[in-house]
Amino acid sequence: MLDIRNIAIIAHVDHGKTTLVDRLLYQVKMFRENQQVEDLILDSNDLERERG
Repeated sequence: MLDIRNIAIIAHVDHGKTTLVDRLLYQVKMFRENQQVEDLILDSNDLERERG
């Protein structure tokens, strides 16, 4: 059985929500060590990546 947790992150625009979730995903080893992932996984388009 999977141990699934739901969390909510509430913060104003441009206060690091995406960065926080990305770091959480890295910390729980959501990706294989040999898997190449981009810096910000959840930013899906160039404008989001530019704004951070």
